[in-house]
Amino acid sequence: MVIITCTTKQYMFYHIGMYLRTISRKNKDGSVVRYLQLAHNERNEKGQAQANVVYSFGREDRLDRDALARLVKSISRFLEPGVVLEATATKDISFISSKPIGCAYFLDAIWERLGIASAIQELLKNRHFDTNVERTLFALVANRAINPTSRLLAVAWMKGDVVIKDISNITDDHAYRAMDFLLGADEAIQREVFFSVANLLNLEVDLLFFDTTSTYFECGEDEFRKYGNTKDHREDRPQVVVGLAVTREGIPVRSWTFQGNTADMSLVERIKDDLRDWKLGRVIMVVDRGFTSEENLRYMQRAGGGYIAGEKLRSGARSRKRHCREPGASKRSEITSR
Repeated sequence: MVIITCTTKQYMFYHIGMYLRTISRKNKDGSVVRYLQLAHNERNEKGQAQANVVYSFGREDRLDRDALARLVKSISRFLEPGVVLEATATKDISFISSKPIGCAYFLDAIWERLGIASAIQELLKNRHFDTNVERTLFALVANRAINPTSRLLAVAWMKGDVVIKDISNITDDHAYRAMDFLLGADEAIQREVFFSVANLLNLEVDLLFFDTTSTYFECGEDEFRKYGNTKDHREDRPQVVVGLAVTREGIPVRSWTFQGNTADMSLVERIKDDLRDWKLGRVIMVVDRGFTSEENLRYMQRAGGGYIAGEKLRSGARSRKRHCREPGASKRSEITSR
């Protein structure tokens, strides 16, 4: 209710609602011209409805219908999808549900472009599953990117909260079996993704930076989750060690996961052997001082390779002390290149 107070008396107007109305005007030649107006009715103190014109759109035959469409779209932003559908439907249509499609559609295109789908399908040629493993794995990845949840909640999310093509009748067991398959196909898929990205971005792998970190678990220790040298400062929790090799631009080449009690010093041979099978050519490995035993440094030079390794000034090796005395050497550390 709107109350308007004047100097002589008080008027009370009751707001009825806003609507589009048409009015007609008859010309001298007998033709009729119709006008479209945005109006709302108010009742005065006598209870009589009075039309209040808010905006005139002009003659009906000369309407800017695109402007009307933009107005409807602008108003619809503040309404639920079902309300918009029911308000604009020309027939008796009932709204059931809606699901977003944009983010998943975009990720699916990247998934295809990077060759992940084709790599998985190639590895599945001689395997028999009762569901589409490639689609299940994509849906799990999309969940982590769009709305990270647990694996159990991810299945419910796939079914009810997003549009992903060719996903139907998926269960928790399907998701677990797909992840078991992924564990064995991990290296082949990583290799396909890297070479696809290298081709798209014209990457060079002359320098390869490698380092590790750790991540802990709230659950107990097992054959893989072990207590070890934690980088999260959680000595009270079992962990795993995660390794990552990247190019000089920071583009990931390959990742590894190791037992939680694995020492950095023991990883160099494994990393170099794994990447040798990818035939990346002559690569210089860049590592920090946690990997720089004499044995590791020699191993990184095999097959024409090289290394750049960080060292402390307190190191007793004569060759490293000599490098530290050269002009431009850091006061706190040295970089040794061979």
